[in-house]
Amino acid sequence: MPLTDARIRAEKPGNKPTKLTDSHGLFLEVRPSGAKLWRYRYRIAGKENLFALGEYWQPSPGEATEVTAERKASTRFTLSEARQERDRCRGLVKQGIHPARHRKAEKAAHAAQVANTFEAVAREWLSKRQWTPRHYRQVVANLQRDVFSYIGTLPIRHVTPAHILEILQRAEQRGAVTIALMQRQWISAVFRYAIATLRAASDPAAALKGALTQPKVTHHKPLSRADIPRLFEAMDNYKGLPITVIALKLLLYTFVRPGELRQAQWEEFDLDAGEWRIPAERMKMGDMHIVPLSVQAMDLLKNLFALTGSQRWLFPNTRQPRNCMSITPLNRALERMGFNGVGTIGFTAHGFRATASTMLNEMGYRVDVIERQLAHKERNQSRASYNRAEYLEERRSLMQKWAIYLDGLATGSDILPFRIKLKHHEQKV
Repeated sequence: MPLTDARIRAEKPGNKPTKLTDSHGLFLEVRPSGAKLWRYRYRIAGKENLFALGEYWQPSPGEATEVTAERKASTRFTLSEARQERDRCRGLVKQGIHPARHRKAEKAAHAAQVANTFEAVAREWLSKRQWTPRHYRQVVANLQRDVFSYIGTLPIRHVTPAHILEILQRAEQRGAVTIALMQRQWISAVFRYAIATLRAASDPAAALKGALTQPKVTHHKPLSRADIPRLFEAMDNYKGLPITVIALKLLLYTFVRPGELRQAQWEEFDLDAGEWRIPAERMKMGDMHIVPLSVQAMDLLKNLFALTGSQRWLFPNTRQPRNCMSITPLNRALERMGFNGVGTIGFTAHGFRATASTMLNEMGYRVDVIERQLAHKERNQSRASYNRAEYLEERRSLMQKWAIYLDGLATGSDILPFRIKLKHHEQKV
């Protein structure tokens, strides 16, 4: 006679295991411990076998009865679910397949599928990137927010161009076209890695190469020679925080990236040697960078030390001293000075590098020296290691002459301590 839930509940554990038979090989084993376990008896090739289906489960009043993935993984079945599982097993037995072996194969396949989700493969790919910690965190945060949240749990072979296009279009719709283009590159790189490790057969992101319109590149506008005196006058008359003015002047004298200056820490400076050594992890190209300090830059740093020398950062955030200054105060100061905003030349803190690069190249200084001081990546790899160690004395001279030249422009003098290469000859000015 088929089992009922009432019959199962009424069965009390004894000194020995007891069996409550249902039908078609299904029975419930009640153990002395009180455990009630489903068993399925079957034959293959004339040999009797026993398969452990799982544990008997009956929901308490008000408890959800749907078969969740968690409950299925724990093999807990109601009476009706146990019969469905038995019927599934009977179908396997008719094909000569042992249910236990089939379950083991399913678990192995599921484990492989989990290990080969897009997020799993992407994180494996990320672990092999030799990026700066800052860049690594930025990429991971972007992928977590926009990519993993959408396709992270999908097996990588199941990700289609349509999935990727939706991710890119979401970024595009919020105005982040550049981010969308980078996302396509990252996703494509993950798929190329998956192909190389035999976990994908193709790169669906490759088909979307032209799906987005490349935004027009806008280079940071440099200052002209005529702008320099106006800027110095505006900085000297600025009514804001003194450290903001010092930051702007140091950007002008050192032409480092604004982020490199904002995150500068006092321990990076050797004022006796006149050097600022920026650690590799803070540099865009991942190499330690030496900035020779001019006399003018040293004077600014000494003034700044009196203001923030007891803190970690040269430029601490006024609202959150544990953090460094953001870019906002610098650009806002330039706006108040009349160099950025509507009806101005549109100059921002990032433009100091373009200013120095433009003027120094016009003055005929050696390109290799300028590029090295700008910390640009050496495209000729055979020269890259050489350049990291060389040019320091030339760069030291360059930085001092650059500072003298800026001061000359500020005061209206005609000092130009560079050799200018003209079209037909070179003359000392």
